[in-house]
Amino acid sequence: SIFSSRQLTVQMMQNPQILAALQERLDGLNGSPSGYMESLPKVVKRRVNALKNLQVKCAHIEAKFYEEVHELERKYAALYQPLFDKRSDIVKAAYEPTDEECEWKADEEEELTVSKQDEMKEKAKLEEEKKDEEKEDPKGIPEFWLTVFKNVDLLSDMLQEHDEPILKHLQDIKVKFSDPGQPMSFTLEFHFEANDFFTNTVLTKTYKMRSEPDETDPFSFDGPEIMCCTGCTIEWTKGKNVTLKTIKKKQKHKGRGTVRTVTKTVPNDSFFNFFTPPEGKDDGDEDSEAVLAADFEIGHFIRERIVPRAVLYFTGEAIEDDDDDYDEEGEEADDEEGEEEADEENDPDYDPKVRSHTRTHTHTAPPPLKISGVLRKTLLSCSQLCWLRMLFPKVKPL
Repeated sequence: SIFSSRQLTVQMMQNPQILAALQERLDGLNGSPSGYMESLPKVVKRRVNALKNLQVKCAHIEAKFYEEVHELERKYAALYQPLFDKRSDIVKAAYEPTDEECEWKADEEEELTVSKQDEMKEKAKLEEEKKDEEKEDPKGIPEFWLTVFKNVDLLSDMLQEHDEPILKHLQDIKVKFSDPGQPMSFTLEFHFEANDFFTNTVLTKTYKMRSEPDETDPFSFDGPEIMCCTGCTIEWTKGKNVTLKTIKKKQKHKGRGTVRTVTKTVPNDSFFNFFTPPEGKDDGDEDSEAVLAADFEIGHFIRERIVPRAVLYFTGEAIEDDDDDYDEEGEEADDEEGEEEADEENDPDYDPKVRSHTRTHTHTAPPPLKISGVLRKTLLSCSQLCWLRMLFPKVKPL
């Protein structure tokens, strides 16, 4: 039966000798040619080489495509910016929107009866009057960006309790693209009001990319590559640096036996470590590339989703939309997890106390990714993907 076959497979996978033999077999297959190319006549091989040269030219055209995509993004960023600036003014109370600007028609399914609306308005009016008696009206939209960060798992996972008082002072996040003719890059600017934690008014994070095939391996080109990302120096007020913590350790002298207490400063978990990123990718260093890719994924998410749709992440509506995108995939994941649980229950060595938690939320930190693959997704913004899907409706995303 299928169940007994799966059980047998699990037992085989626990056998180190079988695993070693399988790995040896896979290593032998890795990169080995089928022999077909070697069997081709010389004249055919010559024509295949011509096709390869055409493929190299295709890679260079594709590189130009991504450069133009970047220029298009830069052009439209300038059109969006006045709207984002007005959003910032409302958030930080530099501008009070008019009654007309504040009108918002709810969806039909959310509309209530007239009597119910009147009842809720009266209740809200009484609550507001009560609040007015207790304290002054809040200015702008308090803790706007902090709420956005806390609503998105990918970002909230980076937040520590000691970060929150600082992020209450965050007034805006802006995206700046590289100037025409300059190397491809984008910068995230975090604008803060005056605070007791650091003297900077703007913290920056810049991502630099390259969109050209490698001369030594042109066929590996799969879109622009991230080359490096640079942060900035945070001018912390004395005693306010949340990226460091002080610990005390007791040391015993080997000879005299006396004990002394030593104070050491060590790194501390904090969102603000985001501004001290890996310096760049080391060739052949998979760990370095994975860290850099994860760092870029966060920056890309802020650029592509958070900045353009901040109010929807503040209200939670964008999170619901993102979850809807993963409904089908989530169901598949649940089925797979159910199968794994069945295997575990029949595994004599299974210990539920040490079971690893494998389920992840839509916005949790991404797994290590091949950098060029991440960047391929990066440069195709939501609007461009919609455009491509209109042109190629039958093509499904990988």
